[in-house]
Amino acid sequence: MAFYFTTRHIPGLQDRPLAERMALLEAAGKQMSVPEKTLLNVLKLLVIVPVFIFIMRTANDWSSLLWAFVVFLLYPLLVKPVQYSLCAKYLVLPESPSKE
Repeated sequence: MAFYFTTRHIPGLQDRPLAERMALLEAAGKQMSVPEKTLLNVLKLLVIVPVFIFIMRTANDWSSLLWAFVVFLLYPLLVKPVQYSLCAKYLVLPESPSKE
């Protein structure tokens, strides 16, 4: 499985506008299997839960708010490449009009 860090790196989506790329990825995400969706949701939880734990600890230590922000920034760096990679195999690309 290849990892794609942006939607522009996914084969077949390079020359499409962002709105179309996102619509195609959303449709592909709906076709993912249950284990793949579960894996993606567990990964999201593993990133989001520590954020809330750090926020709850701000009563004792204000620096934990900074750590919550740092962990929150990891969300797109960890989750999005996995999501793009899992969705890439389910992409159904419409035919682009020929330029003749």
